[in-house]
Amino acid sequence: MADTTASSATGLANPLGDELRTTRSVKPCVVVIFGATGDLTKRKLVPSLMGLAKDGLLPPGFAVVGFARRNWTDESFRTELADGVRQFGRPDTPAHFDALADAFTFHQSDFGDRAGYESLKAKLEQIDRQRGTAGNRIFYLATPPSSYSAILQNLAATGLSKETGDHFARVIVEKPFGRDIHTAVALNDQVRAAFHERQVFRIDHYLGKETVQNILALRFANGIFEPLWNEKFVDHVQITVAESIGVGSRGGYFEESGIIRDMIQNHLMQVLTLVAMEPPAAITADAVRDEKVKVLHAIRSFKPEEIDEATVRAQYTRASFGGEDVKGYRDEEGVPKDSVTETYAAVRLEINNWRWAHTPFFLRAGKRLPRRVTEVAITFKQPPHLLFEGGKPLQPNVLLLRIQPDEGVALRFGAKVPGPDVRIRDVRMDFRYGTAFGGETADAYERLLLDSMLGDGTLFARADEVEEAWRIVDSIVNGWKQSKRRPDEHAAGTWGPERADALLGPGRSWRKP
Repeated sequence: MADTTASSATGLANPLGDELRTTRSVKPCVVVIFGATGDLTKRKLVPSLMGLAKDGLLPPGFAVVGFARRNWTDESFRTELADGVRQFGRPDTPAHFDALADAFTFHQSDFGDRAGYESLKAKLEQIDRQRGTAGNRIFYLATPPSSYSAILQNLAATGLSKETGDHFARVIVEKPFGRDIHTAVALNDQVRAAFHERQVFRIDHYLGKETVQNILALRFANGIFEPLWNEKFVDHVQITVAESIGVGSRGGYFEESGIIRDMIQNHLMQVLTLVAMEPPAAITADAVRDEKVKVLHAIRSFKPEEIDEATVRAQYTRASFGGEDVKGYRDEEGVPKDSVTETYAAVRLEINNWRWAHTPFFLRAGKRLPRRVTEVAITFKQPPHLLFEGGKPLQPNVLLLRIQPDEGVALRFGAKVPGPDVRIRDVRMDFRYGTAFGGETADAYERLLLDSMLGDGTLFARADEVEEAWRIVDSIVNGWKQSKRRPDEHAAGTWGPERADALLGPGRSWRKP
């Protein structure tokens, strides 16, 4: 197949890497960003679009319209975005923004004002004529969820959500996808009232990270791993998302979500499904997502009486950490003194299918842990008969998938120490993306924005995925509400409360990256 990758709209592309290179054609389009004056647009969306421009991946016909309430002009909008690209973009991307600046325009309107959408429609038709964007639209909801309903209703009412002929219309929805299963179902109903499911792209930036995507390649492109990827050989799996920072000024928001809604329901559940899924029939959106949903179906909801044995929740407390005295969670701005919201959560999940029966999956996430790290640790069972070290137990083999900050894969195994005696010591084979492939690593948003332009939903959550994840998490949250146990405590800068160690059971321990 010939390479039909679109060339950069700027003509300045000088790609340093091929990680986003594709043989699929990127069609001309307009990206409309609702809430364009917010932080996400400045820090992530536009710098990522300029990363695509740098690598020659934007179509020749391309434009961005910012839609927000503020009384900005095109010029003030461009000035703000140029500053964001300089601060947060990859090297050399400011030059691409300068070359593309006239493709960025601003549309001032309230999200609930029907007239603002009628004038947006006329503006998009004008952009089609001027910039050759061919009637293709991508609507990015970079707003609080409270604004989704008004935006979706007005897009449908003005016909902007309708696809005609070869012209596509797509919507990208940022997390959180609801705050429980009831609000998630309601949100999905609102989205489906305006767009068909094939037009909807629910974005979780974790799925754009190279190591997360590489889980499928590691499993299904290598004959040495997949035969061992089951309960006969795997003792347990740990998935960790640790952050060294506290909640800071987000105390009010965090009090409403907690770590289980903020991280586990979306990021960790998505990674879990990729690790545990069956081989898909093809690497296509529906085939992959069908298998991911089957994993979630195989995890039963918790009964209230099971919660204290299967989960641990905790809050960080004041301590000396990183050379400074840091606040405890209940001392943070916007947090009540009697708060029971968890900043740390650990959960034991059982996947009740043939592949994973009797192999537990342990998920943990927390604030104010010793370091920022996201990883998957697959721990293999010990050999049935130990020949070495006089029968002393050796460390189990571990396959480690590092998602951030040092993306890569490592395998821990035993090797003989040089010398006349037979002594076994752990060694590690280590693969790092930066060392192996060199060049720049594209931001996760770059990959996901590119896929939305291509119409590829593989790395985006489907409605049933979201609802199934909420079913599991809701049973945990409801169990906590009924439990008489308050959250445990752990000092800021430690790996969580002692009770979390007991969650793993005899002979197992949490990794301390």
